[in-house]
Amino acid sequence: MSKDSSNMGPNLGRRNFVKLGAAAMGASAMMGLVPGGIRASAWAAGSDKPEKAEVKIGFIPLTDCAPVVVAAEMGFDKKYGIKITPSKEASWAAIRDKTVNGELDAAHVLYGLVYGVQMGIGGQQKDMAVLMTLNNNGQGITLANQLKDKGVKDGATLKRLLDNENRDYTFAQTFPTGTHAMWLYYWLATYGINPMRDIKTIVVPPPQMVANMRIGNMDGYCVGEPWNARAIYDKVGYTVATSQEIWTDHPEKVLGTTADFVAKHPNTARAMIMAILEACRHIDATANRAAVAKLISGKAYVNAPEEVIEGRFLGHYDNGIGKKWEDPNYMKFFNDGKVTFPYLSDGMWFLTQHRRWGLLKTDPDYLAVARKVNQTDLYKEAASALGVSVPKDLMRSSRLIDGVVWDGSDPKAYAAGFKIKG
Repeated sequence: MSKDSSNMGPNLGRRNFVKLGAAAMGASAMMGLVPGGIRASAWAAGSDKPEKAEVKIGFIPLTDCAPVVVAAEMGFDKKYGIKITPSKEASWAAIRDKTVNGELDAAHVLYGLVYGVQMGIGGQQKDMAVLMTLNNNGQGITLANQLKDKGVKDGATLKRLLDNENRDYTFAQTFPTGTHAMWLYYWLATYGINPMRDIKTIVVPPPQMVANMRIGNMDGYCVGEPWNARAIYDKVGYTVATSQEIWTDHPEKVLGTTADFVAKHPNTARAMIMAILEACRHIDATANRAAVAKLISGKAYVNAPEEVIEGRFLGHYDNGIGKKWEDPNYMKFFNDGKVTFPYLSDGMWFLTQHRRWGLLKTDPDYLAVARKVNQTDLYKEAASALGVSVPKDLMRSSRLIDGVVWDGSDPKAYAAGFKIKG
């Protein structure tokens, strides 16, 4: 769908229709309201009234839960005929289990977790759906202060330490198939460290990272903000790398649910996308960020000092060992729809890393899996209704920290091409 067609005036009619929650409209009339004449089962009975009026969306206390919180707190949900109830969860495993068994309708969730469940490697197999991407960037790798005392300031000096010290070093990530595990492994491997052999890894829920580092349970961890900034604030650790250094504008959290939910509640799924798309656009305006940081800092959500969240939320970075900078690639939520579009290549990348590290024993049909999971058509319908431009290509190309380009064109060769793998 072209950018021009997605901004056509008739979208306003459908938007007002959804806002008013009208129950019925002739199918032919509906087709007249949709640029390009979108035809989908979601327009059944000529009505796009949500099948469920109330939806529970799980989240983990992280800065990037903001779209779910803002959509609920600022009433974007009500505009589209639904009520979003954010549900604070203790771990990604809880998010997985409650989404799979239907206790949660959807969730703020790790991209790689969704694909792990789809492939049956992150718990029981369940067909899953990615409705949209929630954010790019804004994660990090933190090291304990004692490594600073041993001269570790980057990947190269960490490699030197590991080569010269005869002891096990422990690093934490947040879920075996998740984004943080993949950023940690990719970063380590870039510097010649095999995460499967040269270190020990453990799983720790994001809000528990700082406390576990304080008592010496790990030497480093990879997690989302604000738990990297909080380690510096609490004087227990420092930032050795940001995830945007590993892959600028990388995919991170998604709005995930089960394929069954989308099949049974397509209008509800679209309404969730629309409400959260509006929230993402709101958050990405710099003028709104301080207020959003204050909102999500409360005990019901992230439960962290407002100033700890706000700094990196606004792109103000301090690594805790003397470097301060303004990062143009800080956490993004909208970026004219480039963030939120569920690119097929993004989902495929996580599968390549699962294969690289031995989580997948054989190569799947990467593109077929991504087409099944990422709900690009449903996203396009929601984006069109809001006048949000949609990228023309379902793939995108990026160069990662090691200089290797990922574009989704040959995922099997890409996964097999890494020198260091599991």
